[in-house]
Amino acid sequence: MSTAPRLTALDALHRSLGATMTDFAGWDMPLRYASERDEHHAVRTRAGLFDLSHMGEITVTGPEAAAFLSYALVGNIATVGNGRARYTMIVQEDGGIVDDLIVYRLGETEYMVVANAGNAQIVLDALTGRVGGFDAEVRDDRDAYALLAVQGPESPAIMKAVTDADLDGLKYYAGLPGTVAGVPALIARTGYTGEDGFELFVAPDHAEQLWRALTEAGAPHGLIPCGLSCRDTLRLEAGMPLYGHELTTALTPFDAGLGRVVKFEKEGDFVGREALQAAAERAETAPPRKLVGLIAEGRRVPRAGFPVVADGKVIGEVTSGAPSPTLGKPIAMAYVDAAFAAPGTEGVGVDIRGTHEPYKVVALPFYKRQK
Repeated sequence: MSTAPRLTALDALHRSLGATMTDFAGWDMPLRYASERDEHHAVRTRAGLFDLSHMGEITVTGPEAAAFLSYALVGNIATVGNGRARYTMIVQEDGGIVDDLIVYRLGETEYMVVANAGNAQIVLDALTGRVGGFDAEVRDDRDAYALLAVQGPESPAIMKAVTDADLDGLKYYAGLPGTVAGVPALIARTGYTGEDGFELFVAPDHAEQLWRALTEAGAPHGLIPCGLSCRDTLRLEAGMPLYGHELTTALTPFDAGLGRVVKFEKEGDFVGREALQAAAERAETAPPRKLVGLIAEGRRVPRAGFPVVADGKVIGEVTSGAPSPTLGKPIAMAYVDAAFAAPGTEGVGVDIRGTHEPYKVVALPFYKRQK
């Protein structure tokens, strides 16, 4: 028997705005409101407003919260300062990636772990299973938060119209408590679009009030509501991985080119250490496939799972592909054999329904904002 999708606190509002809704990781979410291309360009040039309430918040508290998280995750959480955030991962004992996460340090002994929507229960179960022996508590706070995001170059000006929080002092990968449009919020600055922006964790009862206030404050700046479709093309242009595409349990962080998040130097053991050390050595001596960018020479769009080919042989696989509104060409991320991973490598193509379409190998990301 199928389960009805979960609804965010803004569901009725999205429908009143004419959003096209889609089932995503068990949630009914807005895919687009009008044109996904217009929404994409709005974030690149002005600002977009997103409902991200499907993300999974897990609170970890207690005297040994930092030590526990450093054991349960691959990063060194003990070095995260108060009010700062860190990108990290949780892996299996064999080093396979369970999820990529952002961990916020909210207080001396309080942390918030934000998991991807489709993996939130898996991450919660893994953390709960690993906390034994630590003076720490893992709490499911998914129903305690709605999450809104304002992304784009105009986002600081829009936010300054609705809060007196010190946004100038809020660095990238940091968070601070504040009041936004009269609503208590955790204001974060991480982003998943390649642009500057802010994430606002608020009580679900306050979500609609905040959305309307941001819409009003953003109107002079060209802010429009944005759905998950443009979020995907934005993150793809920015070379940011998506779980289930660039990250899976079949890959270690080193396979994904993200070995930098693994901190072997931290005190004590951590889950997956032995397997990850072996993966790090393999990546040094005989790297497997590497994640690269591909830009089409033609107009046909590659999709996840399409083979990457060279010299008549399969040398890799597309993990994400879409038309790039910013570049005006189809783009893709793909894992390819190391021998074909150097930017500028000739003779690489994507097998699109039997035709080998020519693609250029480039370094990621495809797009970087001007600071």
